[in-house]
Amino acid sequence: MTHGSRITLLVAIGAWFAPTPLLAEDWPGWRGPRGDGTSVETDVPVRWSATENVAWKTPLEWPGHASPIVFGERVFVVGADEPVKRESARVDGPRKRALSCFDRRTGQELWERVVLEAPLEKLHSLNSRASSTPAVDEKRIYVSFLDRDHMFVAAYDHDGNELWKSRPGVFSSVHGYCSSPVLFENTVIVNGDHDGPAYLVALDRATGETVWKTARENKTRSYCTPIIRKIDGRTQLMLSGSLSIASHDPRTGKRLWNIDGPTEQFVASCVYSHGLLFVTGGYPDKHILAIDPQGSGNVTNTHVRWRHAREGVSYVPSPIAAGDWFFVTSDNGIGSCYDAKSGEVMWRERMARHYSGSPVAAGGNVYFTDDDGVTKVVRAAAKYEVVAENRLGEAVYSSAAISGGNIFIRGERHLWSIGPMKRVARE
Repeated sequence: MTHGSRITLLVAIGAWFAPTPLLAEDWPGWRGPRGDGTSVETDVPVRWSATENVAWKTPLEWPGHASPIVFGERVFVVGADEPVKRESARVDGPRKRALSCFDRRTGQELWERVVLEAPLEKLHSLNSRASSTPAVDEKRIYVSFLDRDHMFVAAYDHDGNELWKSRPGVFSSVHGYCSSPVLFENTVIVNGDHDGPAYLVALDRATGETVWKTARENKTRSYCTPIIRKIDGRTQLMLSGSLSIASHDPRTGKRLWNIDGPTEQFVASCVYSHGLLFVTGGYPDKHILAIDPQGSGNVTNTHVRWRHAREGVSYVPSPIAAGDWFFVTSDNGIGSCYDAKSGEVMWRERMARHYSGSPVAAGGNVYFTDDDGVTKVVRAAAKYEVVAENRLGEAVYSSAAISGGNIFIRGERHLWSIGPMKRVARE
């Protein structure tokens, strides 16, 4: 059974732990076990503060915007040796990028490894030098950074031993780097959309050797992490970017279908729900599209089922689907709910000053965490209802992880575990 489908049990162990067993799942990569921000857990906290309902918080030596990932009783984060105030950072001379492992029960750091030493790349003011969320399976943790002008991918075992490292292609972007690894069968797949010979690449999980590499002909920077779904018997790797929305065969890299545009650059990941692929982005034009993903070839004029433009569209935060609804937060703080099938706007509200992170969903609620560290818990419904508003008291630019009844949030200075202390037991 793969990490994405494994279900573990939380069991009662003493007064520190939950009194009844609860279903739980790992959060093994960008946006969780399904790559779409959703959790099947139901016993997830909805109320907390910087001092209440906090299992633990631990200082982070290495700043970065990558999200935490959770596997069993360990939490992994990456960071970079750069000042929190990045405008003061020099871009010459080597700086460290690191992978850190923490005990999920206590927050104690178990080990830290320097993955790469390289000069600090130029980047957008809202990016970091550690924005690519790692991925994890039963044997390895996979990380990705920028090494000067090349993509850098490496694998470590769960004790922190380096297993392999690879530089599968060049990468150039004035906005920096953010390509989160995606695991599929025996490969780790990384998006190499950039301002040059862009590509998608699949590496062997065990060795780091290139299994396939597919050119992206439009050669335009984008940062979308792909999602993989089996739809009517056909397995598809789907993403936006490089002046298009496209589907590829994750076993070979062959393109299955594409839609032209509708804009140049994308950051937000796609979501699949109700038989539709939902896309939001980007720059310079902003669009939300719902696409029937069952086509072949160029389906620009045939497979878009509904569309919205400009108002309420997100560029950086990825959207989420929960129940019958599709939710988006724009970068400038506007939240919207759509009927997933029809695209009808159900509600639109001012929710925050600014969003960089992406929402997560669990237990009939959607969790929206803004850049100021405020999480609004909103009912997943056609009517806008704020269940709770929770303040951590520090900036947050990453997306939350949910595992074992706890919410893990990577703040600007700390890693937080929200909720009761629980132990994960494996069958």
